[in-house]
Amino acid sequence: MCVAHKAPGHGKRGEVGWAGAALAVDRRIVGRGVASGRAKAAYEPGHLALREGLLLETAIRALPNLPDVVLVNATGRDHPRGAGLALHLGAVLGLPTVGVTHRPLLARGEWPPDEQGARSPLMLGENVVGCWLRTRARARPLAVHPGWQTNLDAACAVVLAAVGRVRAPEPLREARRVARRARAALPSDSGL
Repeated sequence: MCVAHKAPGHGKRGEVGWAGAALAVDRRIVGRGVASGRAKAAYEPGHLALREGLLLETAIRALPNLPDVVLVNATGRDHPRGAGLALHLGAVLGLPTVGVTHRPLLARGEWPPDEQGARSPLMLGENVVGCWLRTRARARPLAVHPGWQTNLDAACAVVLAAVGRVRAPEPLREARRVARRARAALPSDSGL
């Protein structure tokens, strides 16, 4: 399993961005990848794949091995065009993907019961595009989005298998740390 995460920026074309990836086996981190580069596009809602997709792909390809499935901080079909970054990234990599976010993009749904593993649908119109998944009792649920070559049951199983002591999947937390460390290590006058 791998998780990709991009360190946040201001959303301008040409700004420097960093992406981290963490390769995990049974929640144990066995590899890390990082990439940096300039954004090819400004941030526009609904066009995140154009801005961050290549950077995330590069970080994942920097891992010692490609994962069986990619967790990414992005949506799948919960998107104005029905195809968010989790779908795009999976199609480019040729790997199954699962989006994991703290809140849905457009979809709506009630939170599930307060017990680990409970879930409730996230609806976009009449379509189920993801779910709220309770990874820990007494903790806010996560929005889980099936991406490329995954369905909702598989997406939830992958997320639950990746959770350690806290509600977020451990590989996603490590990918964030990798991206943030890379951002902090770059001298401000480097010109990247």
